[in-house]
Amino acid sequence: MIRGFLVLLAFAAVAVTAFVLGGEPGRASVEWLGWRIDMTAAAAALAVLIGAFLAVALWRITLWIVATPARQAAARAEARRQRGMDALSRGFLAAAAGDGSEARRLAQQAAELVEDAPALVRILAAQAAEAAGDAAATQAAYAAMLGFPEMRLAGHRGLMQGATVQGDHEAALRHAKAAYGMARASRWAWRALLESRLEGGDWAAALELVQDAMERKIVSPISAERARAALLAASAANLEANPNPALRAQALDFASQSARLDPGFPPGPVIAARLQIADNRPARAVPVIEQAWKARPHPALYFLWRDLKTAETPKARAARLGELAALNPENRESRFVAAEQALLNRDPAAAQVAVDAMADGQPDARLCGLMARIANAAGRADEARVWMARGLAASQDPDWTDLDPAGRAFAYAPTDWARLVSTYAETGELIHPRLERRERVMSELPELPAPYEPGAPFTSPEAILAPAPYDPGPEDDWARAETSAP
Repeated sequence: MIRGFLVLLAFAAVAVTAFVLGGEPGRASVEWLGWRIDMTAAAAALAVLIGAFLAVALWRITLWIVATPARQAAARAEARRQRGMDALSRGFLAAAAGDGSEARRLAQQAAELVEDAPALVRILAAQAAEAAGDAAATQAAYAAMLGFPEMRLAGHRGLMQGATVQGDHEAALRHAKAAYGMARASRWAWRALLESRLEGGDWAAALELVQDAMERKIVSPISAERARAALLAASAANLEANPNPALRAQALDFASQSARLDPGFPPGPVIAARLQIADNRPARAVPVIEQAWKARPHPALYFLWRDLKTAETPKARAARLGELAALNPENRESRFVAAEQALLNRDPAAAQVAVDAMADGQPDARLCGLMARIANAAGRADEARVWMARGLAASQDPDWTDLDPAGRAFAYAPTDWARLVSTYAETGELIHPRLERRERVMSELPELPAPYEPGAPFTSPEAILAPAPYDPGPEDDWARAETSAP
């Protein structure tokens, strides 16, 4: 109102100024009920403006008085709404804190006060019942949400979580499927479906889910590619031992796809190369092993590379080992291979140089075994004994534990593959189930004679080479092969 008065006053000032500047003040007369008023035109204009302002002010005051009951009712409703929203806020905090009784009391209070947010009230009621440990009330609250389109997704999630806690996996899967069909971005529903497929070892269905999640942009492309590589490797491992040629061909296809998708996931390239070698096609395994070694060297890849050729001299095999080590020379596994190459060439000094970079810190059992072999090959029997003793108490090399006692790599059960797929897809890390379960694995220490006479030689360099885990065969046979070679 004050703003309107100021505007009228400004108009009046402009009008008076216009009359004065025009040099003609003008005259105005008003006759009403026998009264006559004479004034200048400027005064008349000002009087009209003031009268208009007073009339508008009187009208506004009248309207304000008339609207007072409605205004008071709105104020009471807003205060009620504020109390309801406060009850909602405190109720959610109580539910998050695990105070079920307080959360339920505030949920009831919010239900009585809040009328424009029924979804929040129902969610609070469900969470309050959940915090109070009332499974029946929780299920009823979430089930009630299914009748409202905007709350249906939350209802399915709550019912799925409740069914999971109660061990009803079929019901949990049913609600996850319903939610996944409703919302394209429901990552929790996709995750529940994927875990169900992994637990059941249904790698094909899991692959479809991963592909669909990538199209829906539920997961990042990197995670999806890692998951696909791991699932393809799991599919190949499931079919590898099958005698059916068609299924073995399918296994090779799965493993090859895994190796192409992610050469840094060792199981895929290892299985692919292993199948190629088993089918008498070692030349096709060479590029697979090379790409995998460049990405992430693994002992299983070394064994495959070592056994690609059996009818060769020690010198030829040492040369091939050097080619493998040169693909990723700074990696720890490549240093192991370089040490093996030097031992095959009867050069313990070069082997010592190869492992010196790995000797910092606390060596594991595998490194201790290699150091014992190097020391013994150099004629340092006492030092070899010390390394063997240290190796018996040292920790295991995690990658080495992927080999079973027979030397077969990644011979995992479906449950292990399920965990491996899930972990690798999310973090890109390779887990080691055998290490976690402390299962017996391929020996990391050389098989040397147990008893020794004081001061007697530990063993000869020729004997130390033969039983080593990396060694391809008895040294005498190799010597004969080298002598008979053209």
